Amino acid sequence: MQPIQLAIFVLITGLIGLATWWQCRKADSGDKSSGHDYFLANGGLNWYFVAGSITLTNLSTDQLVGMNGNQMLVVVWWELAAVFGLCVLTFVFLPIYYRNNCTTTTELLQKKYNNKHIRAVISLLFLLGNLFIFLPAILYGGALFLKSMTGIEVPLILISIAFAIAGATYAILGGLRAVAVSDTFSGVLILSLAVLVAVLALNAIDFDLSGIPPERLTLFGGADSPIPWPTLLTGMVFIQIFYWSTNQTITQRAMASPSLREGQKGVLVAAAIRFLIIPAIVVVPGIVAFKLYGDINDAAYGRIVGDVLPAWLSGAFAAGIAAAVLTTFNSILNSSAALYVCDLHEPYVGKVKNIPRVSAISSIAMTILAVALVPVFATQESIINTVQQLYGLLSMPILSAFIVGLAFKNVEAWAAIIAVVIGVLFYAFMSFVWTPVHYIHAMAITLIVSVLSALIVNLIVFRKRAQLVFLS
Repeated sequence: MQPIQLAIFVLITGLIGLATWWQCRKADSGDKSSGHDYFLANGGLNWYFVAGSITLTNLSTDQLVGMNGNQMLVVVWWELAAVFGLCVLTFVFLPIYYRNNCTTTTELLQKKYNNKHIRAVISLLFLLGNLFIFLPAILYGGALFLKSMTGIEVPLILISIAFAIAGATYAILGGLRAVAVSDTFSGVLILSLAVLVAVLALNAIDFDLSGIPPERLTLFGGADSPIPWPTLLTGMVFIQIFYWSTNQTITQRAMASPSLREGQKGVLVAAAIRFLIIPAIVVVPGIVAFKLYGDINDAAYGRIVGDVLPAWLSGAFAAGIAAAVLTTFNSILNSSAALYVCDLHEPYVGKVKNIPRVSAISSIAMTILAVALVPVFATQESIINTVQQLYGLLSMPILSAFIVGLAFKNVEAWAAIIAVVIGVLFYAFMSFVWTPVHYIHAMAITLIVSVLSALIVNLIVFRKRAQLVFLS
C-alpha cells in the first residue's frame, strides 16, 4: 500500500469513528438488564439510520467481492429479488413484530407456539449459520479484497484477525446504535465510490462489451448457470422472504425504530437503494474484469478497483470496504449476541443483570471461532455461491417454522421442531449427496417438505388438526 493510500485510509477510518461517536455520545443506552432496550437501541433509530444500516449490513465483501467474482450478469437477481423480500418485511412481518413487542424474531415463535423451546432451537440454528458461514466468509472476503487491491504481502489470516478485533470492539462497546450509525456514514462513502468504480471500469474498455461470451451477459441463466432462470420462480422467492423478514441481523434494525411507521419508512428506502444502485455495482466491475483479465473469480473486484482508481481514491475505497466489512461483521455479531442472551441464556441459565457484560463475553467467543474458520473459505471457488448453498441447510427449515406458526393455529411446537430437523436432513441429502436439481430448487422443495412434515407430525403424533388462521 502506497503512503498516500495508507494516509487516506487511516484518515477516513478515523473520521467515520469520530462521527459515529459524536452522533451516539448523548444517546440513552436504556436499562442494562433489559434485552429489549439494550439490543434495540432503546427504540432510537430514525428511518435514515435503519435504511443505512440495512443497506450496509447486507452490502459487504460477500456481495461486492463474491458477486463480481462470478463475472456474469445473472447473479444480479440476488439483488433485484431482494426488493421483494424487503417489501414483505415492510408490510407483512414488521407490523407483526411490533404488535408482539418482539426483541428477536424468534420471540415471535415462542408467542405463536406458546413454547420457549422452539424459540431456542431456531435461535440456535441462526447462531450456527452466523458463526460457521457468515462471519468467517465476511472476514475472508474483506481480507482477500484488500490484498488483491493493494498487493500487500500480508497473510489473509492476519488481515482477517485485524478486521475481527475492530468489528468486535464496535459491537461490544457501541451496541446497535453505534453499529447502525457507522453503517450509515460508511454507506454513503462506499456506495458513492462503488458507483464510480463501475463507471470507470466501463470507461476502461470504452464501454465496449464485445468479446465477452453471451452467457456472461444474459439475465436468463441456463441449467449450468449459478442462477438458472426457473429458480427465480421457486427457491429464490423464499430465500428472499427468509433473509429479509426473519433474519435477526436485518430485522433488528427495523425493530429498533421509535414507531412501526418509522421502521417501515427506513426499510422502503433500503429497498429503493437496492433497486436503483446496488445491481450495477455488484456485477459491472466483474464483467469488465473478465474482458480485461479473464476468469479470475473472487480476485476480480480487488484487482479492477486497484487498476481504475487513482492512488488517493483507492485509499478512500479501501477505507470504505474496511468499513463495510466491519459494519457487517459487527452487525451479525451484535444480533448473534441478542439471540444468545435473550433466547438461550435467560430462558435456560437465568436472568441477566448486566447484559452488556454477558453480550461482550459471548461476542469474544464468537469472534475467535469465526477467525478460526477463515481458512475453510479460502479453499472455495466462489464466496457468494458457497454461502448461499450452505445456508440452505438452515434457511428453509427455519422459514417453515415461521410459516406454520403464522398461517396455522393448533400446531404443537414439537411438531414444528421435528419438521425443522427433517428439513435440514432433507436439504443436506438433496444438495450434497443426491443432486437431481439445482440447490435453489432444492430449497423450495425443502420448504414444502418441512411445512407438510409439521402438519403431518402434528396430526399423526400429537393428534392435533391444524387450522388455517384466516379460516378459524
